[in-house]
Formats: sequence, structure tokens, C-alpha cells
Amino acid sequence: MGCISPFRFQMKPPFLRFLFRFGGCLGGRGVQGIRFYKTFSHIFQECAHVEALEPGRQAHARITVSGFTPKIFVSNCLMQVYIKCSELECARKVFDRLVDRDRVSWNKMIYGYSNSGEMEQAKAFFDLMPQRDVISWNSLISGYVRNKDPIKGIEIFLLMGKDGIGYDETTFALVLKVCSGLGNYGLGIQLHGTIIKAGFENDLVAGSAVLDMYAKCKRLDESRLFFEAMPMKNWVSWSAMIAGCVQNNDLYGGIEFFKEMQRQGFGVSQSTYASVLRSCASFSSVMLGCQFHAHSLKNDFGADTIVVTAIIDMYSKCDDLTNARKLFDLSPNLDLQSYNALITGYSRSDCGLEGLEIFLLLLKSNFGFDAVSLSGSFSSCAVIKGNLEGAQLHGLAIKNPLQYDICVANAILDMYGKCGMLGDALRVFDEMEKRDSVSWNSVITACEQNQNEDSLLLFLSMLRFGMEPDVFTYGSVLKACTSGQALSSGREIHGRVIKCGMGLDSFVGSVLVDMYCKCGVIGEAEKLHRLMEDPTLVSWNAMISGFSMNEESDRAQIMFSKMLKTGCKPDSFTYAAVLDTCSNIANAGLGRQIHAQIIKEDMQSDPYIISTLVDMYSKGGNMQDAILIFDMSSKCDFVTWNAMICAYAHHGYATEALRVFKTMQLHNIKPNHATFIAVLRACAHMGLVDNALGFFDSMSTDYGLEPELEHYSSMVEILGKSGRLIDALDIIQKMPFNADDVIWRTLLSMCKMHGNVEVAEKAASSLLELDPHDSSAYVLLSNIYADAEMWLEVAKLRKMMRDRGLKKEPGCSWIELQAEVHMFLVGDKAHPKRKEIYEKLDLIIWEMRKLDDPMLEDDQLSVEDDLKQLYAMM
Repeated sequence: MGCISPFRFQMKPPFLRFLFRFGGCLGGRGVQGIRFYKTFSHIFQECAHVEALEPGRQAHARITVSGFTPKIFVSNCLMQVYIKCSELECARKVFDRLVDRDRVSWNKMIYGYSNSGEMEQAKAFFDLMPQRDVISWNSLISGYVRNKDPIKGIEIFLLMGKDGIGYDETTFALVLKVCSGLGNYGLGIQLHGTIIKAGFENDLVAGSAVLDMYAKCKRLDESRLFFEAMPMKNWVSWSAMIAGCVQNNDLYGGIEFFKEMQRQGFGVSQSTYASVLRSCASFSSVMLGCQFHAHSLKNDFGADTIVVTAIIDMYSKCDDLTNARKLFDLSPNLDLQSYNALITGYSRSDCGLEGLEIFLLLLKSNFGFDAVSLSGSFSSCAVIKGNLEGAQLHGLAIKNPLQYDICVANAILDMYGKCGMLGDALRVFDEMEKRDSVSWNSVITACEQNQNEDSLLLFLSMLRFGMEPDVFTYGSVLKACTSGQALSSGREIHGRVIKCGMGLDSFVGSVLVDMYCKCGVIGEAEKLHRLMEDPTLVSWNAMISGFSMNEESDRAQIMFSKMLKTGCKPDSFTYAAVLDTCSNIANAGLGRQIHAQIIKEDMQSDPYIISTLVDMYSKGGNMQDAILIFDMSSKCDFVTWNAMICAYAHHGYATEALRVFKTMQLHNIKPNHATFIAVLRACAHMGLVDNALGFFDSMSTDYGLEPELEHYSSMVEILGKSGRLIDALDIIQKMPFNADDVIWRTLLSMCKMHGNVEVAEKAASSLLELDPHDSSAYVLLSNIYADAEMWLEVAKLRKMMRDRGLKKEPGCSWIELQAEVHMFLVGDKAHPKRKEIYEKLDLIIWEMRKLDDPMLEDDQLSVEDDLKQLYAMM
């Protein structure tokens, strides 16, 4: 008999070993037949193990051309090859040609169709199967669980019991997995009782599944008790216990179980490392994470893809992107999840360009991309405001079935909203076939971020569609109410929050406090803040900034002291808000103390804090320290540059302000509206009319910034100071929006400077139309009439003021002395040291009059008479 010559396989050495070891002769049914049988069975098993389709096909072809009739075992092995390689049609043909099918044949087909998601075919084979065993039932249950139909899986489990088929440990593990996924604690308890009745209470597989079920049903204490009662444990049990602790946010407990697991010598696994590294990421302990990284290297997991991915994710979430990228670059075995971990890490840390760079590397690899990759990349585009890059990614998603993934659609919507492309965001929302709460939250947030009034309308639409708002929905829609006009809507939403049982939620409570503060209802905000059991940092910040915005800086500082007493740690926003209050009341002492605390906490490099320190020192008259802080700062954004330009302009150093502006442009820092306000103020100090007009025009032509009311007000001041009052009036009349009282008052003041009665009358008339009770308009116009010696008009205005009960608002000033702030009003008689103050004022006035008239005698003028004259001039 001729021997079979081994045919070629382009495979690994194990295939060749099998072929040469078992390669036999055709024909004959004796020993040679057995050898032939072993040859093909081993080949098929090896092909199935590594999912090698082509060698399996070649072996199948060899059987076919030889005329050899394989045993049922060989045919089952051949079916396994096709099933593992997702060639179900080929497996079906092999199955159909079998004369004598055994249970293994039927089970393989049920498993194959279940594994590929074709549950109708799997159920059809199951129903046709003449005799089912526990493997048949488990395969069908597993298929339903895997294909996200857990209820059907439970139904099959119940039918299995009625059919009299005994359960095994795999059955219980599968059904407990359903309970874990559904979070159905009641069903889990019943299954636990069934396990005990069936005698599997000491089985490691079933026991580990029970542990996992209790943990995922948020019953960590019961999971612990069951774990401690287990007579035998293995690494799977320990891993399940550690994972359960992490899932229930008992992060330190998970690490303690890991340490105990090592002490008892159970070793480690991929899942164990993934759990403990997730713990490190959750409480941002990069030092502990580094120790676990070293531990994994010592245990030869340094090249394990799952562990490497978990470490990259840990470093990313701990804001150690340098080590995350280093590990990513050095790892030989990466997968799609490794790329996703770094992409999301970069986007989460506002490193959008780097996130897109990793996505481009992913596209060049053979891993493809999934919904997580695209979502992270869209978030990266949102970070850099890259609407062009985002549109390209959107096109890529449209070409891919992932465009229908709701997570991807939500990421696209969020990206367009943050890039200022509200129209595109709304279009994406309208085209979504399915929407969840995240979709509604994203579109409401997009409208709120782009100052669109549709936020409240969308919120109402969300309610009409039967979608229940969550804390993030209320957070977004309440932010949209932070204007005086929407206060009533904010109150209505507050009522709904209370009805929904979210009134005590810390996040929603903090947003409500912020909303009431920004709407000027500081009393309501303070009441809500007091009612919170444990006010969050956001709530404290909202109260401090609320008092500051409502010109109650002293109360803001008191609130800051209360916050420190509770042990709540301030952040950069807190310090910036308190420093702003120090600027408002010139409290340099407190400002320096806070500056020292900022240095202690190593927060002095924060651009937001730097800009506030510059502003605080400059407003306190300490330009030297303001300049020093600006020059020492390593990170300067446009806010910092604006603060320095404003500081110079505020103190009249117009040349220096314009020099800083030019330096800012050389550093490619794009100016914003605030920058140009400061630059125009500098021009006003120096009387640079032509320069101011050039800067004003460049806002729209060079930077795409439409001038706002403050810019027009500055231009009115500049033109007015130069005597071009007609031009100033013309620029007001040509504004694209209505003038406010500030701009008319500015023009009126300029008319006083130049004695222009005609323009003054127009400005005063417009000012009184806005506010008929504005005393400053009457006083300014009266002074202009007096300067022009139009005494009849002066008398008319004073009579009008008396008839309407109007008085000039008294001036106010304050000074800090020995850590105490003293406030004064014109004619103030309430200060405890008023006697000493007026004596000193008497001396100052006398010295002033002596300078004016050296021949004046001591008894010629009393303090009271001089004060009356002084008040009359004010």
C-alpha cells in the first residue's frame, strides 16, 4: 500500500509534527486505518485551536479525494474547525452529510449558531435534537445571554428544570451571570438556594458566580460573607471578590484582598490586575499604580495585552500621560483597547491634538476602530474646538455602521456643540433614530453653551417624549436659567427637582445655588446652601462668587472663612473668586495671605490664578508685584495677558499696555473682547484717537470679533475726550443694538468737559428715557448749564429733582487699617471715630485753603462752612 505524502500547510510547527507523526497509508481498515483516523482528528483539533481555516480545508479536501469515510469523531472535529472560523454553512454541510449523528454533533451546531448570534437557527437545531444533554441546554442559555436576551435565557433554564435535566456548575454560572447583568437580587437569592439544594454550594465555579452576583447586585457585605464561608478558594474566587469590591467603590477593600491573596500564594491573573489598577485610577493614586505596574513586571505580565492596557488606562486617569505614552510606545503587544485607553486619556486631560494623533496611528494599524475610539476622538476635537477635524471624523463615522451607535452620535452632537456649530448639533440630534438621556442632555447643553434660548424648549420636549431627566439634565437646563429673565423658569424647575426627590442631591443643589446667585437672588441661594448637609466645593464657589458679583465682597470673604472651617479644600476657582473680592475692597492684607496659601499648595502656575493675582495687586496700587507675577509666570493664556494690559491701562501706563498687547500678538495669542477693551482704555488715557479707531476696526476685520457695548462705550469716551462729540453721538446712533445708560452717561460727562450743551441735552434726554429717576443725569446736565451760565435751566432741573424726590447718591470709599476695613460715606456721622476724622479733615481743608489764599486768617472760615462748599462741589 502506498503511503500518504504529507501535504503542505503554511502553519506553525505543531501541524508538521502531527502530520509526520501520524502520516499513514490509505486503504486498509486495520492499524493503518486507526493511524489515518488519528492523523486527521489531530489536524482538525489543531486547526480549530488556532482558528486556521485554510489548513482545515486542505485536510478536508484530502479526505474527500481519497474516498475515505471518516469516523464520527473526525467529522465532529472538522465541524469544530468550520465553527471556530465562523464558516457555519460549511459546518452545516458536514453535519447534513452525517449518517450517524451523536450528541456532540448536535451540540456543536447549537453552539456555533448561538455563538454567531443566529439564535433562531440554534433553537431550531435544539428543538430537532433527539436527545438533549446538559451541554445542549447550556449552549442555548449561553447564546441568549451572549446575545443580550437574558429573559429568554432564564426561560430556557426553567424549561431545563421541567425537562428533568440535571444542572451543572456551568448552568448556574450562566444563569447567575444573567442576575448580575440585570441586578436582580431576588432572583439571585433563589438561584443561590437552588445551588445549595443541588449540592453545588462548595463548587468553585458556581461559588465564584455567586460571589460575582451578590457584588453586582450591590450586596457587597453578603458577597464577603459568602466568600469567607467558602471551604475552598482558587484564584477565580479571589479575583471575583476583588472585582466586587472595586465595582462597589470599596477601593481599599479590593487592594487589601489582593494583598491577602498574595500572602496565601494564589498568584495573580489578568482580571486581578485589571481590578486593582482600576482602584488606583479611581482614587488617582499614581504611586500605588506604579507599584502594581512593577508587580506585574515581576510576575511576567509585562507583555500581556490586557494588563498593559489596564496600566495605560490607570496612568491616563491619574493624569500621568507621560508614563502612559511611554508604556504605549514600548509595548510590543497592543490591541484596540490599548489605543482606546490612551485616546480617551488624552481627551479627558484636554490634550486633544495628542488624542487625534493616537487615533491616526490606530487607523494605520490593523485593529480597526470601534465606538469607543470614535467617541474619544470626537471628544478630542471638542477640546481643541476643531470643527474641521470633527467634520472629517463625522464623515468617517457615516461610512461605517458605527454612525448608528448612540454613543457615537452623542459624541458627535457634543463635539459640534462645544465647537460652536449649534446648527450641526441640532441637525445630528434631529436625525438620531434613537435618543437616550445623554442625547437630550448633550443638545440642551449645546444650546446653553451657545447662548441659545431653546434649552428650556428642548427640556419641555424631553418631558413630552416621556424621557425622565437626570441630575445632568437639571444641571444643564438650570445653567440656561442664569439670567434675570429666566428666573421664573428656574423656580419652576426647582419645584420639579423637589418633586422628583432630587432636592437633596449635592450636584443639583450646587447648580441651584449658582443659578440663584447669578440671577441676583442671593438670599434664596444662601438658604439652599445652608440646607445642604455637606455642601460641595461647587456650592461654596457659587456662594463666594455670588456675593462678589452682587458687590458684597465682605460677605464673600466671610463665606470663604466658613468654607475653610468645614475642611473643604479650595480650588483655583475659589482662590480666584476670593482674590477678586480683595480687589473690589482693596484688602491687600488678605490678598497677600491667600497668595501665600496658593504658593504653599503649588497652585501659582495656574493661569486663572495668575491673572487674578495681577488684577488684585494692580487694583491695590501695587504695580511692582503685579508686573513681577506676570513676568515670573510660565503659563500665560489670553486671560493673563488681558489682566496685565488692563493693569497698565488702569494706572495710566498706556505705552506699556500697548507694548504688552504687541508682545501678546507676537506670541500668537489671539486677543478676545476683553483684550480690546483694555487696549481702547489705554488709547483713551493717551488720547490716541487714530490708533483706537484702527484697533476698533481690526476687531472684526482681523479677528472676527464683533464689537460689544463696552467697546462702543470706550470709543465714545475716546472721541469725546478729543472734542469730537458729534462723531461720538454718531457712533452711538449707528450701533447695531440699543445704547445703555452707561454709554449715554459717558457722552454726557464728555459734554461737561467740553461745554457742549446741544449734545448734552440729547444724551440727557436719552438717559432719562431709560431711567427717569437717574439723579446723575440731572446733576451732570445741571452742571453743564451752570458752566454755560444758563441759570434758568439750572433752576428748572433742580426743581424737577425736588419734585421727584431725587438726591445725588453719596460717594463711598473704604480703607484697610490694622486688618480692619473702614467704610465711609459723604457726610457720614456713624463712624465711631468721626470726631478725630473731622478734625483731621478740618486740618486738610484748612491747608488746602491756605495754599489757595495765603492771606486767609484762622477765624475767617469754619469747618462746617467749608464742608458745605465741598459738598456743593460734589
